Amino acid sequence: MSAPDTDFEAFWRAANVCRCNFYFQKVVIYVTLPSERAKYSAIVDRPKLQLPNGERLIIWTIVNVEVWDIARTMPRQVLVPPTSVTTLPDVPNWSWHEYGMRVGFWRFHALYERLKIRPSLSINARVCLDYPRVAQACKDSGWEFMGHSFDQRPMHSEPDPAAMIEKSVKTIQEFTGKPPIGWMGPGLTETYDTPDQLKAAGIKYICDWAWDDEPCEIATKHGPLYTLPYSLETNDIPVMAVQYHEAPYWTQKCKDTFDRLYEEGATRPKIMAIAIHPYLSGQPSRIKYLENIYEYISRFTGVLHWNGEQILDWYLKTKKY
Repeated sequence: MSAPDTDFEAFWRAANVCRCNFYFQKVVIYVTLPSERAKYSAIVDRPKLQLPNGERLIIWTIVNVEVWDIARTMPRQVLVPPTSVTTLPDVPNWSWHEYGMRVGFWRFHALYERLKIRPSLSINARVCLDYPRVAQACKDSGWEFMGHSFDQRPMHSEPDPAAMIEKSVKTIQEFTGKPPIGWMGPGLTETYDTPDQLKAAGIKYICDWAWDDEPCEIATKHGPLYTLPYSLETNDIPVMAVQYHEAPYWTQKCKDTFDRLYEEGATRPKIMAIAIHPYLSGQPSRIKYLENIYEYISRFTGVLHWNGEQILDWYLKTKKY
C-alpha cells in the first residue's frame, strides 16, 4: 500500500491535470503610449511664442467644482474614519466637500467678480443638474465651462468612458448653449484611450498632461489635441490636501513660481496655472491666502488673466510650424 500524498504532491498532480485540460491564450492589448502621441521637445529648441503688446505672462485660473456621490467612497478624506475603515455613507467627508459648494465657492465668486477675472470652470457635468445655482452664477459671470467628467470618480472606474464623455459634453452644452472645448480628467486620470475619446467628442485641449510651460500638440486617431500648461505645483490639492502644508506655504510657492516665470517671460512668454477647490481654498482660514496671491500679482505689469479657450486661441494663431 502506497503512502498518502503529501500536500505538495497533491498540488503538483492537480496542476498537471489542469495543464492537460486547459491552455492559456495570449491576449494582446494595443495601447498608444505618450511617446507615440508626441515626440520629445525641448522648450529651448522651439520658436518663441509672442504675446500681444510685449506682455510677459498669462495667469490661468482654474476653479474645480464637483459632485461627490454619497453612495460611493469619497474622492478625498479630511477625516480618517475610526480604525481607518471607510463605511458608507461617509457623512463627514461628504459634508466637507458640500461646504465648498454651499459656502466656499461663493467666496471664490466674490473674489473674481471684484477682480474682473473670468476663470476656467473645471466642472463635473452633473453640477449643472445637482447644483444649478452654482453653474448659473458661473455662466452669468462669463466663466469658461471645461469638462471634468460627469461626476467625481477616476476615468478607470467608468464602465464606458466614451459614453460618459459624450454625456458630459451634452449636459454642459444643454446648460450653457455651447459645448466645452477643454477637459480635465477627475484627479487628472486618463486611460490609454482617453485622448482619442476626447477628440472624438469635440474636445480641443486637455489639462491632464502637466508637462510643459507652453501649449503642446499630441496626436489622436481623430486629429491633434492640445495640452495646456496645467500645474501640480500651484494646485491647492497636492500642496495642502496631499502634502499637508499650511496655506501660507502654498501662497509663497505660488509667488515664487510667479517670480520665476515673470522673469523668464521677459524673453519667452510663460503661462502660470492656479488651480483651486472650494472645499479647500474656500475655507475661512484659507481664503485670505488665495486673495493674497492675486494682490501680489497685481503689482506687476505685463500680466494677462486668460482662460483656457483664450490661451488655445492665442496659441493656434501665433505658433510657428
